[in-house]
Amino acid sequence: MSDSFYHKPVMQDEVTEYLITSNKGLYADCTFGGGGHSFHFLEKFDNIKILAFDQDADSYDYFLNNEQNKRFHNRIIFCRSNFRDILKIIKEKGFDRLNGVFADLGVSSKQLDDMTRGFSFNSDEILDMRMDRTKNISAYEVINSYSEEELKNIFFEYGEESFAPQIAAQIVRSRLKGKIRTCRQLSGIVSSVKWKKDKINPATKIFQALRIYVNDELGSLRDFLDSLPEILLPGARAVILTYHSLEDRMVKQSFKNFHKNGLKIINKKVIIVSEAEAISNPRSRSAKMRILENSKNE
Repeated sequence: MSDSFYHKPVMQDEVTEYLITSNKGLYADCTFGGGGHSFHFLEKFDNIKILAFDQDADSYDYFLNNEQNKRFHNRIIFCRSNFRDILKIIKEKGFDRLNGVFADLGVSSKQLDDMTRGFSFNSDEILDMRMDRTKNISAYEVINSYSEEELKNIFFEYGEESFAPQIAAQIVRSRLKGKIRTCRQLSGIVSSVKWKKDKINPATKIFQALRIYVNDELGSLRDFLDSLPEILLPGARAVILTYHSLEDRMVKQSFKNFHKNGLKIINKKVIIVSEAEAISNPRSRSAKMRILENSKNE
């Protein structure tokens, strides 16, 4: 399996340019996935090491069996953990602070395309959407047991879905006939309320909301962002790729707050993918890059 099959790295050269400020030290890839970004870093810079974070067991299995890993195994430390725990993990492993931190907040192509994971609109497998499948709550439990009011609030808050009340009501009505088991069933229910007007699937915002809620993605991002001032060495940078407005607003606001306290925002204007990359990798089109630097001298 190639790295690009797992997840084609987004803005790979741009990320490398802004993140790696020294050909030595320890850098964190907080969303390792198939390791596309990390292996690129290691290929270009001989004296760096990578602290790789991913909570998905599939990522760890892929890491163990990947040919690239066999080349760089002594330069990667894999942490099967959510990146919200980065501060705790680096302390447990005996490190102080890092030379750079990278996070790509997009869902990997493998997760989207693997029908058994329950992320895809067209999957006939049971609704799941858990990044870490050891966690208790899945999209199935949410859709089949939460009240209409709770569902509406989730769709509003995490999907910014204007049809949230109507969709929540239709889900509850549909449950009276039997459990809503699959992604395709849920997608069909949403489509019965919100008709397709363009190429975007009508259920896109609902699936986004469920995924964010089930995985507590915004809570994890908040914990991760809060830890940045404590884990970045002087001159070290945090490079973050976001894909939707909720997480981008959170990153933007956190960086502004850090800037008031002595850290430096490198790019005042958000960086987006080139036209060529958007064409070759459509899933990259919504990506936005923000960069923060610890400019304090200690």
